[in-house]
Order: sequence, then C-alpha cells, then structure tokens
Amino acid sequence: MTELWNWRIDGAQPVEVYPALAEALGRVVMPLAVADPARLPAYAVVCDVWLAPGEFATVVDCYGVPEQLSEHASIAALARLLGRNCLLRDDTLDAGRHLLVAPDGTVRPVHFDVRDTEDGEVLSRLRLCSLGDPGCRGWSQCHRSRWAPDTVAPALAAA
Repeated sequence: MTELWNWRIDGAQPVEVYPALAEALGRVVMPLAVADPARLPAYAVVCDVWLAPGEFATVVDCYGVPEQLSEHASIAALARLLGRNCLLRDDTLDAGRHLLVAPDGTVRPVHFDVRDTEDGEVLSRLRLCSLGDPGCRGWSQCHRSRWAPDTVAPALAAA
C-alpha cells in the first residue's frame, strides 16, 4: 500500500472532487471524516479533501492507495474529469517545486513561493521551471530531477 498521495487542484470544490476521485481511481472513495477502519471495504481508498489559502487551494490526501495504481495516471484522469490543473510533488526535496498536470494530460515542472501558516502551506507566484529562470540553472535541484527544466511530457507516458 502507498502511504499517501498529496495533490492540489486549481479551484475545485470538495463536493465535486470526491466523485471525480472515485472515477479516476476506479475505486470507492471514502471521506476520511466518515471512514470506519473496521468496516472499510478492501477495495476502498480513504481520502481527505479540504480548502486551503493561496493558489491551488483544494488539497487532496489519499490514504491506502493500492500499489497497482499509478499516481501520474490517476492525477491525469482527475485533471481531465474536473477540467482543472492539478499539482503533485516532484522528485526533488524542494518544497516549492511541483509537477503541474493539465486536463489535456501534459505534465511540466513548476515552481511556487511557499509560505507556512497556521492553515498550512500557502502556494503563490506560479512559474514554469525553465532554464530561462536563474534559479533553475546550474547546480539547482531541478537538474537532479527526472523532470528537468523545460520538460513537457504526456502524463500516461510519464507514469
């Protein structure tokens, strides 16, 4: 089992995210607030969806996702179903670097300014990870990633 998938969505309400998640994952999705571990079906995925401040304010945590599900393919399906851009963390340890998954299935690395608040992380100032940005050149963590600056790839090919 995967411990946790943590995603963000641009402008979606939690009530529209739960059914789209169920369709994207091909599983029953149980909201964390009502999930009873003793009565949870084996094929269910427990998810928590809430609104946070800042850009990409809809936060999604999925717990207990079966290993056979691909995170990239799942978030690409969710982006398509919602018609909204989605984010997931990339493979660097940079808190401000994410992968932007568009509804058309493309994936590209992006950066945000990140500020910690009492309400959680606030993302602001979206910008592409590009060699045109001085912070992405040279010895930056961006070059240690599978998703180098200026990378654009179809989501299913990237899975």
